[in-house]
Amino acid sequence: MSAQQETRGTGTAGAHHVVILGAGYAGMSAAVQLAARAKRRGGVEVTVVNARERFTERMRLHMTATGQRLAELSVPELLEGTGARFVRGWVTAVDAEARTVRIDDDRVLRYDTLVYGLGSVADTAAVPGAEDHAYTLDSAQDAEVLAGRLARLGGGTVVVGGSGLTGVEAAAEIAERHPELDVVLLGREEPGAAMNAKAGAYLRAALERLGVAVRGGVEVVKVQPDAVELAGGESVAADVVVWAGATRVSPLAAAAGLEVDGRGRIVTDAALRSVSHPQVYAVGDAAAIRQGYGVVHGTCQGGMPTGVHAALSILRELRGRRPKPFRFGYYHTPVSLGRDDAVVQFTHPDDSPRRMCLTGRLAARYKETVTASPWPTYGRMKKMPVSGAFWPRGGRFTRVRGAR
Repeated sequence: MSAQQETRGTGTAGAHHVVILGAGYAGMSAAVQLAARAKRRGGVEVTVVNARERFTERMRLHMTATGQRLAELSVPELLEGTGARFVRGWVTAVDAEARTVRIDDDRVLRYDTLVYGLGSVADTAAVPGAEDHAYTLDSAQDAEVLAGRLARLGGGTVVVGGSGLTGVEAAAEIAERHPELDVVLLGREEPGAAMNAKAGAYLRAALERLGVAVRGGVEVVKVQPDAVELAGGESVAADVVVWAGATRVSPLAAAAGLEVDGRGRIVTDAALRSVSHPQVYAVGDAAAIRQGYGVVHGTCQGGMPTGVHAALSILRELRGRRPKPFRFGYYHTPVSLGRDDAVVQFTHPDDSPRRMCLTGRLAARYKETVTASPWPTYGRMKKMPVSGAFWPRGGRFTRVRGAR
């Protein structure tokens, strides 16, 4: 079938075609919510495009990276019964004027409305050598490759670049599962710097108990095959480097002519539509979503609600109604410190720390509950689509202030 034939034959004539790019936390929330409701009302066809059939539980990739087995979650299987169509392939171009998406350079899909949720990856291009010599936690496949490498070491030093939450969880998990390895955590800030004093102190003490050597206030400027170089000329020996620093988004949005911010994220209006192309909704890490306190940062906590909101907004528009503004406030920051330890910092809606926090086994149980696999939640959404006032967290529907 030619690309032109594919464009014209992407579904039922007269139907409103919605194409969702990316099947991460945000994209799947949009897909399941929209498909379940569209199936009831008719006249809407949903196509989900993703490079892999397997759903990536990014919140648990530090476990995969240490050889722990996670459930293999199939995107096509989850979409069964919703009426949504799954297309496996890499998105290679978006034409926002023609309203088409090119897949693997040889297929073209036409859309009436696009949900752009391609997400982010570790920014290995930011530091020379990181692309060639560092491991990342961008996918289950990446994490499995790292797990194999760690298992073969038998001894040596693992340097984790980036002292944010991803870096902390990776360093703690590696240190706990591989006590034979020396783990060094490097970052510009001290781990837990955004937490209150009690939570931050507990996090740093837990890393010390696990034997993680922490160095804050340093900047990695180059990754070599056997070391990392720091600003100022110092070198830190490394048998393995795990890159958990900044993230970057796909350049496809900017190349398509969509208005993006300085980090390449699509700038949205209050309803999550592109300010330059309102037939495009942006969700999750791919979107620069501004709230009263600033731009929402990329997490599952914020990503899933954006997907649900985009789905409900599309349906409102198809009914001739204006979409409602998206409002979101943070609730907590849970951080794993191995399998039986964690810290949970409860936050104000603007993500600033509250006085309350949980630590230890209780925090670990809390985190496992609230960050459980989203699969049961998606399954319930297929049968009972949630209202705009709720978003799924940890297998439950939790009211978010001002979501409607």
